Amino acid sequence: MTSEDVLGLLPADDPVRLIDADGTKVQGSGSERYELPSDADLLRAYERLVVARRLNDQANALVRQGRLAVYPSSHGQEACQVGAAHVLKQGDWLFPTYRDTVAAVERGVDPVDVLTLLKGDWHSGYDPYETQVAPATTPLATQLPHAVGVAHAARLRGESTVVMALTGDGGTSEGDFHEALNFAAVFKAPVVFFIQNNEYAISVPLARQSAAASLAHKGIGYGVPGQRVDGNDIAAVLAVLGDAVERARRGEGPQLIEAHTYRMQAHTNADDATRYRLDSEVASWVDRDPLTRLEKHLRSRGLMTDETHEQARAAADAVAEHVREGLNRDIEPDARELFAYVYAEQTPQLREQAAQVAEESSREVAGR
Repeated sequence: MTSEDVLGLLPADDPVRLIDADGTKVQGSGSERYELPSDADLLRAYERLVVARRLNDQANALVRQGRLAVYPSSHGQEACQVGAAHVLKQGDWLFPTYRDTVAAVERGVDPVDVLTLLKGDWHSGYDPYETQVAPATTPLATQLPHAVGVAHAARLRGESTVVMALTGDGGTSEGDFHEALNFAAVFKAPVVFFIQNNEYAISVPLARQSAAASLAHKGIGYGVPGQRVDGNDIAAVLAVLGDAVERARRGEGPQLIEAHTYRMQAHTNADDATRYRLDSEVASWVDRDPLTRLEKHLRSRGLMTDETHEQARAAADAVAEHVREGLNRDIEPDARELFAYVYAEQTPQLREQAAQVAEESSREVAGR
């Protein structure tokens, strides 16, 4: 690899930004290489950001009501969530983490099914093959080698599939991150590794996780081109991720994208974020909110009307109502499901265990 090749792997000095925090179109910051999405795409993105914000708020409310066991909110990161799903085509795969409920919903999974996992009812809650969305994983970065495997298999079969593998900044400190990037680079797997750098791995700040110039710079060691993007600018996220997906689809191998964003709320409802960060730090990110930024931009150009705004709110209300109805519905647990979905074909041992549970359950019912 020549020094020129190495330079081609380097990300931009500053995160790519197309719309500034005040809603104005940006000149510079790497924007020359990327075009602003169309007006129609921006209006559609606005509606999906409104829906995403409402989904986060509704899920948090259900936690407080005891209907969800836990919810890792993506409040403030909705541009990354919406962008990651919307740059994919039919047949592409999304591999989400536990914080990527919105991305899975934007890819077509019923929000009730996604949240069922966080309610504790099911192993996953949805069929991954119906929407090409893998189960949302809680262990950090374990989904990345799986994502590479799917991408590598698609390439061997001659398919045009691209895989979007999501991870957080904490995930980049895991061994699975290294193994996934190394394998993907060697075999040119069509996968986009999308890091949502929200500054914290639970309570550990980024400075205590990595000494790299940026997380996108880590790609150089594997021979993977990296790029940085303002993760609170949906226009830039769509442009940068869209470019990365098409590069992977053209056979240029894996791509590594780092989005600079911020986790506005605690890690989960079980976390007290005031113990490790200041309120002033959180407040400094309020003006960079992805939703208000895009709204300012659309209004400044006369693209948003009150009717557009109301349509978005109505779509968000409908999703929130659907989630409330689905999650407030009591269920009757069926112990047989413990054995039904372990393997496609049950083993003799599983059949024996299932029969034993069925017998014990029937005796319990008869003894009431």
